[in-house]
Amino acid sequence: MNTATNITTAGTDKISARCWVAFGICVLSNMLGGTVSTIMSVYLPTVVHDLLGDVTPQRINDVSAYINALYIVGWTIGGFTWGFISDQIGRAKALVLAIGFFGVFTILIAFLNTWEAVVAFRMLDGFGVGGVLVISATYLSEIFPERLRSIVVGILSIGFPIGIFSAGLVNYIVADWRQGFWVGILPVVLAILSVGLLQESEKWKNRTVISTHEKITLGGNLDKIMWGSLIFGSMLIGLWAIFSWVPTWIQSLLANADAQKERGLSMMLLGAGGLTGGFISGWVANALGIRKSMIICFTACLILSFLLFKVNTSFSSIIYGEIALLALFFGMSQGLLSVYIPGLFPTRIRATATGICFNLGRLFTAAAVFFVGALVTTLGGYGNAIFIFSLVFLIGLVAIFFTKTEINPHSES
Repeated sequence: MNTATNITTAGTDKISARCWVAFGICVLSNMLGGTVSTIMSVYLPTVVHDLLGDVTPQRINDVSAYINALYIVGWTIGGFTWGFISDQIGRAKALVLAIGFFGVFTILIAFLNTWEAVVAFRMLDGFGVGGVLVISATYLSEIFPERLRSIVVGILSIGFPIGIFSAGLVNYIVADWRQGFWVGILPVVLAILSVGLLQESEKWKNRTVISTHEKITLGGNLDKIMWGSLIFGSMLIGLWAIFSWVPTWIQSLLANADAQKERGLSMMLLGAGGLTGGFISGWVANALGIRKSMIICFTACLILSFLLFKVNTSFSSIIYGEIALLALFFGMSQGLLSVYIPGLFPTRIRATATGICFNLGRLFTAAAVFFVGALVTTLGGYGNAIFIFSLVFLIGLVAIFFTKTEINPHSES
C-alpha cells in the first residue's frame, strides 16, 4: 500500500497528509458538537415561548427542564451505542454517520411546532453528539504515533468549548431561533466531505476478532471499565457542579448588588482556563506521564475547590485567579482523560469500553447539578454545597491509584 496516502499505524512514526486531515475533521466535529449542544441553551427562552405561548413561569421551567435533561440522556445513550457501532463497522464510517446524524436532527428541529417533538429530536441530537465525542478521541488515539498522540487528543478536547462560544456567536448574529438551528447544515456538509477523506484506522483493521463471550464480558476488562468510569465520572460531576453554580455563588457573595460583570467575567475565566489547560495537556503528559499528570490535576482541583468555596466568605479579586487556575486543571484533565481512558483497552473493544467510561458518570451528573441547588439551605449556602460535591475529586484520585496503569499506546493485550 502506498504509504504516502496511508493513515499511520502503531508501528511507524510516519504521518501522512490523510492523518492530519482526519485530525482536522475530528476537531471540527467536536466544535460543531459543542455548538449544537449549546444552541438550544442560548435560544431556549425564545423556543419555549414560541411553542407554548403565554403560560405560567412554572410551565416554562418544566418544559425547559425536559428539553435539557433529555438531551443529556440522548448524549449518554449515544456515547454507549456509537462506541459499540464503531467497534463493529470501523472508526471512520461510524464517525461520518454520527456527524451526519446530529446535523440532520439539528436542522429538523427548525421545522417543529410542538415542545414534545423538540424534546424527542433534541434527544436524538444528543445521541449523535455523544457518539462523535467518543469515536473521535478513539480514532485519533489509534492513528497518531505515541510522540504526538497526547498532544493531538489534548487539542481535540478544546474543540467542544470553542463550539460553545460559537453558539453564542450564532445567537448574537441570528435572532430567529428557527434560522439559528440551520447551523446543522455545517455538520451535514462535513459528514459528506468526510466520506472521501477519512481512511480507516489500521489498528482497527488489524484488530483481533472478538468472540461472543468477550462481547458480553468486554474482553475481561470490566475492572478497568469500573475504574475508568469512576475516574472520568468524578471529574465530570465535579466540573459540571462547579461550572453550573459558580455564577450563582458569586452573586450570593455580593448579596443584593448587581453582580452581572463579576458573573460574566468568572464564566469567561472558566472558559479561557479550560481552553488553555486542554491545549497544553499533551505536552504536560509527555513531560510527566499521563497518570502522574492526572494525579496532579485531581489533587489540584480538590485543593483549589477548598480554597475557592470554603476560604472565600466575601468577594475579592483573588477569586478570579483561583477560578482561572481551577479551570486550567479542569481543561488539562479533559485532554489527559481523552488519552488515558482509550489507552486502557485493546483495540477490539476500545470504543465500546471508552463509550461506557465517558458516559456512565453522565447519568449522575444532572442529578448532582440539581442537588447542589436543592441542598443549598440544608448545607449552609452555595459555597458549602459546591464544596461538598467537589469532594468527588477525591474519589477520582483514589480510583487512579487503583488502576495502577501507565498506558502503553502500542499494547494490544
